[in-house]
Amino acid sequence: MTQHELIWAPWRLDYILAAKESDPAGDNAPVLTGGDRGCFLCRCGPAGDDRRRLVVARSPRVMVVMNKFPYNNGHLLVAPLRHCAALGELDADDHAELSRTIAESVARLETLLRPEGFNVGLNLGRAAGAGVPGHLHWHIVPRWTGDTNFMPTTAGVRVIPQSLEALWELLTQPPASSRP
Repeated sequence: MTQHELIWAPWRLDYILAAKESDPAGDNAPVLTGGDRGCFLCRCGPAGDDRRRLVVARSPRVMVVMNKFPYNNGHLLVAPLRHCAALGELDADDHAELSRTIAESVARLETLLRPEGFNVGLNLGRAAGAGVPGHLHWHIVPRWTGDTNFMPTTAGVRVIPQSLEALWELLTQPPASSRP
C-alpha cells in the first residue's frame, strides 16, 4: 500500500459546506439603493455587518470585498456601490475612485501579505468569465512564485493558507502608519 501525505485544513469543512448553502441573510438582506436583491455585491453594499459580508473597505462610491471563493490568499473584489454592468455606466468620479481603491488595495496587500506579483482584472460579460455579469467588479489576486502547484491539477483542490476570518481581521486593521 502506498503512503500518501495528508494536508489537513479542518477549517475548510465549514467553507465547503457553506458554499452549498444560500446566503444566510436571504431575501431580508438590505441591498444598495436601486440594487438587485439577487446580486451578492448589492447585498454587501449597504453599511452593516461588514465582517459577515467580508467587506474590508468602503468609500462613498466603492467597496472592497474578500472573495468568498478565492483563487489565492488575499483575493479581493473592488466594486462600485452601484449595480451596473457596463463601463460606460460609470462616470469620471466612479472611474477615479475605483482606480484609487484598486491601487490602495494592492499596496495594502503588498504590506500585509508580501506577494511577489498580482493579477488585477475585470471580466466583462458572462462569455468573458464574469460570474456576476450585472455588477462590475475588479479582481485583485496576490501571486507568489510557485503558487500554482499540483493540487488544482491533480486533485481539483486549492490550498489557501489562511482562513477568511483571519484575513478579514488583518485587512481591517488600521495601516501601521496610522496607528497611535
